[in-house]
Amino acid sequence: MLVVCAPDSYKESMSAPLAAQAMADGVRDAVPDAVVLQLPMSDGGEGFTAAIASATGAVWVPAVVPDALGRPIESGYVWAPGVHRAVIEMASAAGLEGIAAKDRNVRKASTRGVGRLVLAALENGARHLVIGLGGSATNDGGAGLLDELGVRFLDEAGTELEPVPTELEFCAAIDLSTLDPRLADCRIEAACDVTNPLLGAHGASAVYGPQKGATPDDVAYLDGVLAHLVRLSPPSAAVAAGLPGSGAAGGLGWALLGFLGATMRPGVDLVADTIGLDAAVAEADLVLTGEGSVDAQTLHGKTPAGVAAIAQRHSVPVVVFGGRITADAQPFASDAVSLVCITPDSQPLADALRLGQANLRRSVAEWVAAHAG
Repeated sequence: MLVVCAPDSYKESMSAPLAAQAMADGVRDAVPDAVVLQLPMSDGGEGFTAAIASATGAVWVPAVVPDALGRPIESGYVWAPGVHRAVIEMASAAGLEGIAAKDRNVRKASTRGVGRLVLAALENGARHLVIGLGGSATNDGGAGLLDELGVRFLDEAGTELEPVPTELEFCAAIDLSTLDPRLADCRIEAACDVTNPLLGAHGASAVYGPQKGATPDDVAYLDGVLAHLVRLSPPSAAVAAGLPGSGAAGGLGWALLGFLGATMRPGVDLVADTIGLDAAVAEADLVLTGEGSVDAQTLHGKTPAGVAAIAQRHSVPVVVFGGRITADAQPFASDAVSLVCITPDSQPLADALRLGQANLRRSVAEWVAAHAG
């Protein structure tokens, strides 16, 4: 029996590698001689670099960069020297989870730290950049990243502005003449699980700003700043503002698409290709996946849906284990896809998060023992 364990992280409970290990332990509890492949996954947000590093053996290169509010933090990127590829998780440099709720200020938040990671990778000889979008604390349209890479945002007097919304509202020109020339020879892929454009009712500010602490007034202000930057941008960037995914990570998707010529791919597909998930699933008898909350969003680009799609192409059954499973996720279930909640009915949330690995291991063991024969 060959089982592929390909979960995402279970937010606030366990990382994707820890979840994959718990699944593998559960399989072996039920079928000791099973062959188990652990391929932890991500859709581009938190855990993106860890998933790729765990599966590919690439090395972690540490770096100290500014967080979204400019404070120094420990970050880094995953480096595959043989193919000159650097994998960057923007949340590790400009992520929301690293900023206390009382300190969040999206009007003054920047993606400068993400740009610093790109620079470090270029210095190391990167010719292929893979950047995971998701979990950001920013709404700067990627201006911080662009600033680090040589783009200058100038006011009417020609003075360079800080790449944060409260200063970018005074931008009169965007100067691309000093953009780092090494980017011209670099392939850039953005891993993203959303399709929002940059502006408007479905854009970065309106949809994701409130999650970062933005008030209704902030949302209107931030959308106005981004629209102002679009008006100052070259034609390629103006067009990119309407593309799916340009609103990802507070508009970082727009900067990558419109200024750096990146290609946008669903994060789960990009990770799956990088770690060879399709080939592994083709040989499997069973695929296990999951995430903390299996809900309506799961069906739209999240890891379990992506893994299930690959498994279904190969006619391999899939079991999705969730910390919780909501009623609106039930359309995901089918003859080929089983949904299993790992949390006992009476268990408080705090205990469920703390005991996530044990709950997952037990649930996998019970399911496999009941169905392996």
